[in-house]
Amino acid sequence: MQNLRPILARLGLVLTVLPPLLFFYDVIELTTSKIIMVFGMILWLGIAPIVQKQHES
Repeated sequence: MQNLRPILARLGLVLTVLPPLLFFYDVIELTTSKIIMVFGMILWLGIAPIVQKQHES
């Protein structure tokens, strides 16, 4: 489980950054981009602090 957390945190970051680029290049629609970004934001903000605490200790 501890090995899965950094992967999920990075996935959340990718899901936050990638959709605007895909929308810019007309690969996906705006609503799809927003939905993916919300899931990515929740994933990133939920798991990243846990991963950071693991690295500190």
